[in-house]
Amino acid sequence: MIRISVLLMSFVFFGCGSTANNSKENATVAPLVVKLSDEELMDVVQKQTFKYFWDYAEPNSGLARERYHPDGVYPENDANIVTTGGSGFGLMAIVSGMSRGYITKKEGVERLNKIADFLDKADRFHGAWSHWIDGNTGKVKPFGTKDNGGDLVETSFLVSGMITVREYLKNGSDAEKAVAQKYDALWKGVDWKWYTNNKNFLYWHWSPTYDWQMNFPLEGYNECLITYILAAASPTHPITPKEYHEGWARNGEIVTDKTKYNIPLILKHNGAEEYGGPLFWAHYSYVGLDPNQLTDKYANYWDLNVNHVKIDYEYCVENPKKFKGYGSDYWGLTASYSRNPDGTTGYNAHMPSNDVGVIAPTAAISSIVYTPKESIAVMRNLYENHKKDTWGVAGFYDASSLQYGWTAQRYLAIDQGPEVVMLENYRSGLLWKLFMNAPEVKQGLIGLGFHSGKYGF
Repeated sequence: MIRISVLLMSFVFFGCGSTANNSKENATVAPLVVKLSDEELMDVVQKQTFKYFWDYAEPNSGLARERYHPDGVYPENDANIVTTGGSGFGLMAIVSGMSRGYITKKEGVERLNKIADFLDKADRFHGAWSHWIDGNTGKVKPFGTKDNGGDLVETSFLVSGMITVREYLKNGSDAEKAVAQKYDALWKGVDWKWYTNNKNFLYWHWSPTYDWQMNFPLEGYNECLITYILAAASPTHPITPKEYHEGWARNGEIVTDKTKYNIPLILKHNGAEEYGGPLFWAHYSYVGLDPNQLTDKYANYWDLNVNHVKIDYEYCVENPKKFKGYGSDYWGLTASYSRNPDGTTGYNAHMPSNDVGVIAPTAAISSIVYTPKESIAVMRNLYENHKKDTWGVAGFYDASSLQYGWTAQRYLAIDQGPEVVMLENYRSGLLWKLFMNAPEVKQGLIGLGFHSGKYGF
């Protein structure tokens, strides 16, 4: 596989006089490194990161592996475990790849058809898929002892991708229309209403053996806004506005008047009320849901996310713990692989209130729609100054620390996916346009009291 790298131009000047001047000793070699423009840099990063979902997808299902380790060393034979939510981001990445010509439309449609057929036969629990699926068999791979059934949040990320694919293909050739219809049927099979458990909010999990014992109601604010929107949008098993306003919004208690660095947080971030949570909260719900000019009675969602990212940025620039490298071109705290205190590799939900000196490229790159200048600065710094340590076969590795000279040379679908998708949304708005113009999405948003100046409702 050819690795994309900075273009190099070498100019060799040779003297034109005597034989002595033509000698090798007098020859001058002056290599000139040509910097990529911002647009070229974004394309290099987007195209390379796209490979996670194309070249390194799980081969039998075509879905996104939970993780990809270039060294081939996996815990507990996880090489063929696919992730439901990450695969939703992957569906959007494939749409982006077709649009940009990274793959042909024919190739993309064939892969999407393969994925749809696999998901149709995979284990489902009242229409919802599990967090992890065995890519060989389609059977649930427990995410935890009691988490061996439906995962409604991961399913909602997958459904976001399904609706985007449907919208992209629905007016195409007969083959494209057939694939679009498969995705339409799949998402309409999710029984969102079941996951209320007859209460006034949605529950994250249900298990055929442990029933509702996980007992995780979805209350805001975190990454789960899209779950309520899609549940309200369902033409087959919808929830009512009551679940959104009483459950998710806590009867209005979701709103906060707290600020940090003189920047309003707007909504109360669960367990992270001072600075806000990890930055994936500003990404996962918004890969399809366009926050531009999007409001309801609780928030302006553009301001919410811009402020969240800016607080993270200001914290890293302030760098109260004095970690090496932190600053305007090395910032971004989110859940990712992490360095344990003993130097081993683990996983952690990084945020200003839980900062261990580890930066995840996805945090800044996936925030490009909110902070383009600051996000491009991180991409450029990593690509030009730390490429040897941070860049691999599927884009930037998952996490690094200049403080400890450490990099997790591994990849996670839920981190690579938002990079591709948000780069596409920043460059063209394609995935936002497809998702937001789906008629069910519009009706779901309207029913919950949302308004969009951009999309006219």
